[in-house]
Amino acid sequence: MTRSKEMSATEAVSLIRDGDTVGLIGGGGGLVEASLLHEAVETRFLETGQPRGLTVIHALGIGDRDRRGMNRFAHEGLVRRVIGGHWVWSPRMQELARDNRIEAYVLPGGVAMQLMREVAAGRPGLITHVGLETFIDPRHGGGRMNDAAVEDLVALIEIDGETYLRYLPLRIDVALLKGSAADRDGNICLDEEPANVDIYAMAAAAHNCGGTVIFQVRRMVENGTLPARAVRVPSALVNGVVHDPGQRQGYDLIYDPAISGEHHAEEEPPAYPAFSIRRIIASRAHRELVPGAVINYGFGIPDMVASIVAARGESDLYYQTIEHGTYGGTLLTGTLFGYARNPSCMIDGPSQFDFYSGGGLDIAFLGFGEIDGLGNVNASKFGGLPVGPGGFIDIAQNARKVVFCGTFDARGTQIDAGDGRLRIDRYGEIRKCVARVEQVTFSGAQAVKRRQQVLYVTERCVVALTKDGLVLTEIAPGIDLERDILDRMDFAPIVSPDLREMDGAHFTAGARPAAD
Repeated sequence: MTRSKEMSATEAVSLIRDGDTVGLIGGGGGLVEASLLHEAVETRFLETGQPRGLTVIHALGIGDRDRRGMNRFAHEGLVRRVIGGHWVWSPRMQELARDNRIEAYVLPGGVAMQLMREVAAGRPGLITHVGLETFIDPRHGGGRMNDAAVEDLVALIEIDGETYLRYLPLRIDVALLKGSAADRDGNICLDEEPANVDIYAMAAAAHNCGGTVIFQVRRMVENGTLPARAVRVPSALVNGVVHDPGQRQGYDLIYDPAISGEHHAEEEPPAYPAFSIRRIIASRAHRELVPGAVINYGFGIPDMVASIVAARGESDLYYQTIEHGTYGGTLLTGTLFGYARNPSCMIDGPSQFDFYSGGGLDIAFLGFGEIDGLGNVNASKFGGLPVGPGGFIDIAQNARKVVFCGTFDARGTQIDAGDGRLRIDRYGEIRKCVARVEQVTFSGAQAVKRRQQVLYVTERCVVALTKDGLVLTEIAPGIDLERDILDRMDFAPIVSPDLREMDGAHFTAGARPAAD
């Protein structure tokens, strides 16, 4: 008879030692986040001062910008080093990084997932082109986000005359993970979760490093009651299971079987997004879609493109994907970004990024913080604060076509629109078209080399990346080219001799622009 692996959260986190490397999983909004275990780590540290000096690694964003997720670990002394794919959900951890009170690193989200698979297999790291000529490249910073970060996590390697990046293997001592159900042996089912992400890869990496794998689950069941195909992590990899009967699918979501893919729910098309500057941009970006395209959407304005697709009843025209490993369905937005209702398929995150890295995406809609005259984009560091790209680099560098979506400037911008034209009442205080981006998250030169199609869509204009440079191809109706655009850029784009006016329907409050 196998002894039950069930234990309390307090017992589970007592297994974490000073200096351990802890692997975490999450995807925003509490998606597959082991929230109870995170809280138990924080409680133990605040009460006892242990564990200390942890290294924490996570591929995607974890937290709520307040107390949960990575915020639980944002205590000086608890954490020594963070290797995070996305940081914005934990302002306190960002501040620790900015003030050099921890060593702060970023790895692309997909790379971090795939690296765990390589660690599990005992291979010498991950070799890939993803990250070349960005801030991840050791020639441009090696993913270091502050002065305290001095160790090399990535190296250059040459194969058959081509340059690649080798992401160095890491030892994982403890993995804190979330599942839906476990039997007494410790077999783990994920059937009620909104995504698989890199749960298996992280568990296998920790186990094969001689580490400890701990799951929290909502249900405990008897041995022999979980169908073999429902078990996504076998008991051989699991050291402990914590039963949390109050576990939820997300911070704001108790349980919806249509989101975990267990049940198909009938639903009406959602309302068309309300008119706004964001909708103007998303509406124009939507014009780039073609039937049958395999798509990925980034967070923010890009996910409004997904909202437009859903509102128009067009979801069946495209293959919509989420980097977490999900296909199809209605993509949710805001704090539930990464969730989908009525998905058609769920695969593991590392496999999804294999598909992306090999060129499987036809088009990606992504946000931007800054653009420079070389077509470089910064979406990962602003004012010294690490933001992190999540899966941005893996996606942007490999999609056949990339449509960057963002406002022309920021902070205080006031516009007048809704009648088919655009007027600027007040310019933003922050220019986003800059002489040089603070950090290169997307390399224009690499995009040209890889022959990607790249557009930058704002409410005022559309710019295309070409081998000759950035070309301004479209201008909003009502906008003055010199006063409202060129004088507000720190570089001079090529103005197309065929410069045309954007469709006034994008700027009309009650209109639904027709797809091209």
